[in-house]
Amino acid sequence: MSATHPAVVTVGVGQPLEIHQVPTIAPEANEVRIRVEWTVSTPLDLHQADGGLLVNPPHILGSSVAGTVLEVGPDTTRLRPGDRVFGYTFRQKKERAHQLYVTTPETMLGKLSATGGFDIRQAVVTCNNFVSAWHTLTHDFGFEFPWPKPSGFVPRELNDWILIWGGGTSVGQYCLQLLKWYGYKKVLVTASKHHHEKLRRYGARQCFDYREGGTAQRILEAVQSVITGDTPVVPFILDCVGSQQKSLLPIAVIAQSRAIVAVMLPVIVRDAAVDVTPEYLMDVEKAVTWQDGVKAVGVRTHFYQKNEFLAQNLQSVVMPEALAFGTIEPNEYLEVGGANLLERATNALSKLRSKEVSGARLIWRVAEPET
Repeated sequence: MSATHPAVVTVGVGQPLEIHQVPTIAPEANEVRIRVEWTVSTPLDLHQADGGLLVNPPHILGSSVAGTVLEVGPDTTRLRPGDRVFGYTFRQKKERAHQLYVTTPETMLGKLSATGGFDIRQAVVTCNNFVSAWHTLTHDFGFEFPWPKPSGFVPRELNDWILIWGGGTSVGQYCLQLLKWYGYKKVLVTASKHHHEKLRRYGARQCFDYREGGTAQRILEAVQSVITGDTPVVPFILDCVGSQQKSLLPIAVIAQSRAIVAVMLPVIVRDAAVDVTPEYLMDVEKAVTWQDGVKAVGVRTHFYQKNEFLAQNLQSVVMPEALAFGTIEPNEYLEVGGANLLERATNALSKLRSKEVSGARLIWRVAEPET
């Protein structure tokens, strides 16, 4: 085992990415060390690199890994050297994805052989946003998702409307598929029109093209905005976009007293662009003016492990089985090229910044192919 290995780091707000040599950590207890072959560049990487969001540079980027187990700790029970794995790893430097080797507990990894034939690139696009979708729907909305799903399961919220703003996003697609699996039928989405056919297949009852304008009013009309009693017309609203102007303002028109609005953080006040420093808010309640009684919360996926069952099973069992059972299908992806590790990471970040890809994840190779 080499003492160090290369990692992609952000060294300052808006500064070019760099390659740093970082310590290679041997696994302890139930940890494994994997050789990272594929990773995903996400909006969070852009927020951290261009906006310095919640990081203290130099900071290793990335949270989705797929690769091969090289070493295992003495307390591992499930994974062995040679296993092909994928997972959402984020907590410490040794776990972050944009580096050659990652050391992490085996509970944070799914086994590729348990996914029913999906390849490693399809697996890596599942990790972080599958976890985000599951955590949001169960923690922030309080939905029950028993696993395995019992025969004849009927959700308590069967008759409640659910709105997903940004249904074409990765999180939106996984949320839709999970809701369909568990029997929810009254799900509305906003998305660009070219996503509508897929989103209907994933379970959307009605799709709204946010580019047409007047979206909030059209949604209220669709669900009969005259209400009785204390029940909000749309009790559950998920904002997968997190833009103060583009999503939160229209959602604030729709959300009535006692509705829960869950927002993927951060709230974007000014979006990243070439030569533009982004601006963010982390307090959802203060981002816009909400109607009295609306519960607006920021989604914090990193805390999903506070649930002991999910900590032990969400990535190691549920995630690969959800792929194998057909509960979800992976997002589409675009493979980003480059002559070396730094160039691939930089190219992926540039594509995020320019917003030239919609509805697909940006994946790139970390380790060079073995010859």
